[in-house]
Amino acid sequence: MSNVYPHLLAPLDLGFTELKNRALMGSMHTGLEDRFWNLHKLSQYFAERAEGGVALMVTGGFSPNMVGQLAPLASTMNNGVTARLHRHVTGAVHEAGGKIALQLLHAGRYSYHPFSVSASAIKAPINPFTPRQLSTRGVERQIEDFVSAARYAKTAGYDGVEVMGSEGYLINQFLCARTNKRKDKWGGSFENRMQLPVEIVSRIRKAVGPEFIIIYRLSMLDLVEDGQTWDQIVTLGKAIERAGATLINTGIGWHEARVPTIVTSVPRGAFVGVTAKFRGEVSIPIITTNRINDPQMAEDVLARGDADMVSMARPFLADPEFMRKAEQGRADEINTCIACNQACLDHVFQAKRASCLVNPRACHETELVLKVAPIVRRVAVVGAGPAGLAAATTAAKRGHKVTLYESDSEIGGQFNYAKRIPGKEEFFETLRYFKRQIELLGIDLRLNTPADAAELGREAYDDVIIATGVRPREPVIEGIDHPKVLGYLDVLRHRKPVGERVAIIGAGGIGFDVGEFLTHNVDAHDEGQQMPVQDWYREWGVDPSYEGPGGLAEPVPASPPRKVYLLQRKTSKLGKGLGKTSGWVHRAALKQRQVEMVPGASYHRIDDEGLHITVSGRNGKPDEQRVLAVDNVILCAGQLPLRTLYDELEGSPFTLHLIGGADVAAELDAKRAIRQGTEVAAAI
Repeated sequence: MSNVYPHLLAPLDLGFTELKNRALMGSMHTGLEDRFWNLHKLSQYFAERAEGGVALMVTGGFSPNMVGQLAPLASTMNNGVTARLHRHVTGAVHEAGGKIALQLLHAGRYSYHPFSVSASAIKAPINPFTPRQLSTRGVERQIEDFVSAARYAKTAGYDGVEVMGSEGYLINQFLCARTNKRKDKWGGSFENRMQLPVEIVSRIRKAVGPEFIIIYRLSMLDLVEDGQTWDQIVTLGKAIERAGATLINTGIGWHEARVPTIVTSVPRGAFVGVTAKFRGEVSIPIITTNRINDPQMAEDVLARGDADMVSMARPFLADPEFMRKAEQGRADEINTCIACNQACLDHVFQAKRASCLVNPRACHETELVLKVAPIVRRVAVVGAGPAGLAAATTAAKRGHKVTLYESDSEIGGQFNYAKRIPGKEEFFETLRYFKRQIELLGIDLRLNTPADAAELGREAYDDVIIATGVRPREPVIEGIDHPKVLGYLDVLRHRKPVGERVAIIGAGGIGFDVGEFLTHNVDAHDEGQQMPVQDWYREWGVDPSYEGPGGLAEPVPASPPRKVYLLQRKTSKLGKGLGKTSGWVHRAALKQRQVEMVPGASYHRIDDEGLHITVSGRNGKPDEQRVLAVDNVILCAGQLPLRTLYDELEGSPFTLHLIGGADVAAELDAKRAIRQGTEVAAAI
């Protein structure tokens, strides 16, 4: 059914080889690369995605030497033994009908160890270690190591390499005056600074011969001060083509940039425009990237001529069968990446194995195996929130007969509130996926049906999975029953009106979400619609022409419709418990909208005057008594497990399971809930 997405599914002729479609699985570090004993797991991870139909995959980053490692003992391709071990990976991919390239990534000053090196001895704001400035001869050694690593990759059976020249890593550090203060032939003018990537690509091409894919990841938008100008990017791109690159992949932003690039609040395809502008400058195929998670969007990008290929990295974490489903006209069955970062990037930056919130099998393919059950069991799942949905669909996939009870009129649980938050529109996609799975798997869905012990007993189930979720915790504050007090469900579910001055008690994930909701003009008719790209550029300060240094402009945030105070009892920075790679975005977004964040708040009472608090003094200052003259006080002070039914059922004849928020209510952890639901059902 190639006519479904004719441009996406069209082959791409590279001269010496052909790619079967226009989808690239972009590089993602998973943690499986870092230890040789995990290579069989890495093999299965890539093999499933090759079987799913992606044309070309790129591994996580492998350093060409020890000083360029992301962290001590991180992935490196620098010897023949390692190369031979990697034949397990390439062999599995080729057997599954795919192609794979090894990414060569020298972290430079982003290396999280004391032996890091860079163009100049300038410490990165996200790293405690100051790099050593490479000598002129030291630069030559780095080039030699890149070339050697490419040779080893070819020996390992890889179809090509991707040279990582983006995201603020070593090559990018040489390119930008921000980090290159050298006076030798590798510094000064841009012509000097760009010689490092040109030499790397040119020498790799000579070493590996003409029939080997070389992708160059070109930073087309640095998004940092003193970054490259558009003219410099074009100059470098043309030189990279002359040096022998097969493909140029778009790179967006540095890790230290003040502009988010891949979190869920970034509109889909937000940076396709920069690839489209560059495409006519060279004759080799160009790949676009970032926040493309839907086959129709990929098709539209290619049909407009904005790029020759589309890189989708995390979408293939979320669904390894993405391309097969697209080809067969089953796009409504795709488990869409919601760009939450919680199980992929957050895990990697915590030195843990990556996975996926919506697909906990990702990177655990050899451990979380969903086999057909030898005996069909009758399974009841009570609660159709994320945990219950994962449990019900997993049990049904294993062949069990599943009944799913939900007291509400729709599935989704807390996701129905999350999807209303500006910037979290992707949650609609997860609910669409589960709805479709319920239909396909023949699950008996009973909406508006609160399950009770008598009902479950009459049905004589073999297993009952309790996923009844949570209830909001109500703090003990004088005046908590005042008319101006609302719970977060009043705001997000019942849509009760909220005044122009608001205090939010509780600065966890829900408190930040409510803050986002109240500082945007949210119209019920516009729910599910992401912010237009140009509006998002203006809010975050991205130059739509991409011409100036780093592609930056002065941010112009929209005026918020309300004055909002966000308060917490802890004296630590608000949002400290949010995601490691996305928390800063939430804090910055609320700061842009003039939210006053108040740590160390003690709550005394709520009355007609407002919210009476004491704010702990900091840096030797005395405590401060304040009265926040607000129209409403909104409670986001945590949740408690809702497990009444579970307690009633203890001692029943069927096997009882407790999952999700009903098990642990802390911060409504959807990642844990979906994984737990999947694992419990996989074991039945």
